[in-house]
Amino acid sequence: MPLVNLFGSKGRLVLSALLFCAVLFELADCQKDAQEQRTTPGRKPKLSKPKLGKSTNKGPRAVTAKPKIKAPSAQTFLTQVFNKGKFKTVGETLSVQTGHTLELRCRGKPVQWSVPKYLEEDHDGRLRTVQHERYGVLTLVNTTGADTGEYSCYPMYCEDTDCRKDYDKAVKVFVFFPGASCHIFSLYRSDPQELFVPSSDYYEVIQLRTNWPTLLPCQVTSPEAKVTLHREFPPAEVAVDGTEISFNVKRGFTIHRPRPYHAGALYCVASLGNLRQSSTKYMLIYVNYPMAPPAPVIQASSGSLTVGGDLRVSCSVVGEQDVLVEFNWEYPGQQIGRPLNTQDSITPVGGGAARQQSQSVLQVDEVRDVDQGTYTCTAHNLLGATSVSTTVKVVPKAKPKKP
Repeated sequence: MPLVNLFGSKGRLVLSALLFCAVLFELADCQKDAQEQRTTPGRKPKLSKPKLGKSTNKGPRAVTAKPKIKAPSAQTFLTQVFNKGKFKTVGETLSVQTGHTLELRCRGKPVQWSVPKYLEEDHDGRLRTVQHERYGVLTLVNTTGADTGEYSCYPMYCEDTDCRKDYDKAVKVFVFFPGASCHIFSLYRSDPQELFVPSSDYYEVIQLRTNWPTLLPCQVTSPEAKVTLHREFPPAEVAVDGTEISFNVKRGFTIHRPRPYHAGALYCVASLGNLRQSSTKYMLIYVNYPMAPPAPVIQASSGSLTVGGDLRVSCSVVGEQDVLVEFNWEYPGQQIGRPLNTQDSITPVGGGAARQQSQSVLQVDEVRDVDQGTYTCTAHNLLGATSVSTTVKVVPKAKPKKP
């Protein structure tokens, strides 16, 4: 017989009350356990932290974003990479045999490369640069003597997306590309070995400027080549004393203080082993260059003239001997078509240094009212032009007094 039927309706009420009390006790025990877990000794309650960018007392606080600045690495250096994974730190110069691959590694992120102008204009896909995580790599394949020149690596200084070269930390190497030795050369190549960097010009015109160093860029492909300077007519070797004329294997010959006797046709001769070759011919033209633009002085024969009188306005420049100075005039009479009438002259000036005075005199005969105004002289030389002005007043003739 079921238990509910045994006790009747009263029994059902008692049973329900007991079940309800059991549930209450169970809930109380669960709440007590949770409280003990929150207050267990050795455990610190977690404290809430204020969020970044906010103040607990003053409310929200604006946070200004700063631009990301990335400075180049402290030290930048170049290394040459070989086929078998070997590395070698390069110095001021480097020699790579023609036909071999040049591979340079430059530490820095990012870096930018500079190569000889010939390669910048046309390299037929032989030149490649790649930027890696910590360094950049320059690779040049199928090399020739024409690739000889300076190769530079510039670490970049960046602010956000704006980057610029750090010239102070640049590293440079001059790379020569000599040909193979004579017997190897004849076996593997059909074209002759080039001792000079090839040029498409048979001759090159170079101006010799007074007191301006002049470079004859006869660049050799091998640092071991012996180079001399020669004059075509009369045939002779030009003395190179290191003072008046000097030679640099990475640049060529420099005439430090050009003089008229340096003018003419010159060329270089390179010798290496049994090879002897001539360079492009250089046609040197001597030009007397001034040290500065002209400083003219203008002076009128009179600041005030009577109608019918004669006016003379002189403009003179004192400068180096044999330096050409040209004069241009602006004057009031141009408005009515009065022709320009000038007399130019050059006279030596006494003193220790060789100097001369160049002068132009503007002549106006029988001046009229229209000749009154500003007279401007502009003197030109190879370094610039300078203008000076003066004002002339023309007054009418006095009327004769009546007897």
